[in-house]
Amino acid sequence: MTRWLSLLPLVVLAALGALFGLFALHHDPHVEPHALVGKPVPDITLPSLDDGHLVKVRDLAKDGPVVVNFFASWCGPCAVEAPELMKMKANGVRIIGVAYEDAPPKGSHADTQAFLNRLGDPFAQRLADDDGRAGIEFGVTGVPETYLVSPNGMVLAKHTGPLEDADAQALATQALTLR
Repeated sequence: MTRWLSLLPLVVLAALGALFGLFALHHDPHVEPHALVGKPVPDITLPSLDDGHLVKVRDLAKDGPVVVNFFASWCGPCAVEAPELMKMKANGVRIIGVAYEDAPPKGSHADTQAFLNRLGDPFAQRLADDDGRAGIEFGVTGVPETYLVSPNGMVLAKHTGPLEDADAQALATQALTLR
């Protein structure tokens, strides 16, 4: 009897190995970075960073195309893309900023405002996604991420990582042609 008990951990280990192996064979590990493109904007509501009133994200594009940019004050690449966002704003592109997880312990709304004061504020509206749930709905894999939303609420494009000049120009051109 004790001999069988001594083999029990090996049997359990083999069973777990088989279970994980079968799962791995039938699981697609690839992230779909553009899964939201061609689909409606998630039906979410976020508080405004300015006054805390709730804003329905889907309604932001009703007045024309909008670029939605997820950023954070603690994000180095977000600072790198800031000049490109300012150029887009100067060209007439309406940009909505979503401060992604810019809440304790990572940051705060004061940190977000200091970030925008230091680098420029390209946003027509600033929203807070303190717990990251909106980012999950959008499929954010890391900040910065930028989405182009059509007036009918469809996501037309997504850019992951900091915008470079060519990326920003392409998004701006696409946004301005939708007017």
